[in-house]
Amino acid sequence: MNYYSLNKKAPNTSFKDAVIKGLAPDKGLYFPESITPLPKSFFDSIDNLSHSEIAFSAIKQFVSPDIPEDVLKTIIEETLSFDFPIVKLNENISTLELFHGPTMAFKDVGARFMARCLGYFNTNNTNEVTVLVATSGDTGGAVANGFLGVKGVNVVILYPSGKVSDIQEKQLTTLGQNISALKVDGVFDDCQDMVKRAFLDEELTSKMQLTSANSINVARWLPQLFYFMFAYKKLHNKHKEIVFSVPSGNFGNICAGMMAQQLGLPIKHFIAANNENNVVTEFLATEHYNPKPSVQTISNAMDVGNPSNFIRIQEIYNNDFKALKNNLSSYSFTDDETRKALKEIYEDYGYIADPHGAVGYLGAKAYLKNISNAHCVFLETAHPTKFLDVVEGVISKTVELPAQIEAVMDKKKKSIEISTYDELKSFLLSRI
Repeated sequence: MNYYSLNKKAPNTSFKDAVIKGLAPDKGLYFPESITPLPKSFFDSIDNLSHSEIAFSAIKQFVSPDIPEDVLKTIIEETLSFDFPIVKLNENISTLELFHGPTMAFKDVGARFMARCLGYFNTNNTNEVTVLVATSGDTGGAVANGFLGVKGVNVVILYPSGKVSDIQEKQLTTLGQNISALKVDGVFDDCQDMVKRAFLDEELTSKMQLTSANSINVARWLPQLFYFMFAYKKLHNKHKEIVFSVPSGNFGNICAGMMAQQLGLPIKHFIAANNENNVVTEFLATEHYNPKPSVQTISNAMDVGNPSNFIRIQEIYNNDFKALKNNLSSYSFTDDETRKALKEIYEDYGYIADPHGAVGYLGAKAYLKNISNAHCVFLETAHPTKFLDVVEGVISKTVELPAQIEAVMDKKKKSIEISTYDELKSFLLSRI
């Protein structure tokens, strides 16, 4: 599979080069040249397929021929070493739990898949690759864990000071080895802008190989389509009209779901559930796309004012606003509404959600007000203990820490404070 830049000013390239580069030379996001739907027989027999078999069939066309089938199967087996349960709340709403991986966030799958792809590409490569990534919360921990100890790969994570939870910060600042954490005096968008600027800086790129592990990287983004297929397998015999409500920040997850739909997965509709960072909600209401500085909320991993992957979504729909709006609804919610939802989910269903899942739940409820025959699945994207202060403060109950979280609680955080791009650049150059 070849990939093209969405800026349309760079040569097409292979999956391997797209992964290693992260961004195209014209700084556009890469997108696959073609999407071949899976045969109807695949979906007819999905009940008989394992998670690994489903994932292999879904992703194969996008990585071939750069990764041999036997290697790909091993990568998938290692990536999908945990479960993706669905919990039913009522007849119309379920939640898909995506937090059973090592860092207890949905980004574990993409980070582990990308790390193993990059490790394979670096097997016989003496040149080091620096993975430069901005995080609003969960990406950093997942990337740090996924790339820990990978040969020939150094990871530099930028995160906004005071705007990630204590547990999220520990997950990305306590590993050491080939992982470095930079605490930025600013918001997530500042971190993301620094990363993008580094990719544009020829003084850097001429001296070191930079790539990104945000969902802008195709190997981080595409594996997220697996979730939607796993959920469909579990639900399609009971529910014919399946809708997904996706808590959305950088829009990589929901965009991957739309790719699953392009492969033939029978999904009725998508809901982009936003916090107060509501650029896409406003776009669908007005047809005007107006990025703006991000606002800090209790669902911090979604605090993104200019979502990178929305351009991929527009590409899927050929920039046809009407076609997009037919398949995507969007709602935004305040922190107060999110807290009320956390309380409601616990009191009505005995289920403890995290703030991002709560936003997804609100999106599902909003959609179902006008649609009665659908079954709506909201994505629970992180374990609630990653947001202990918020969750325990709302439900007035102590939440037991899982083993993955316990393991980092007593570790000492180590990060470097920066406030400008020049400080980032100096740090990177000092490591050559």
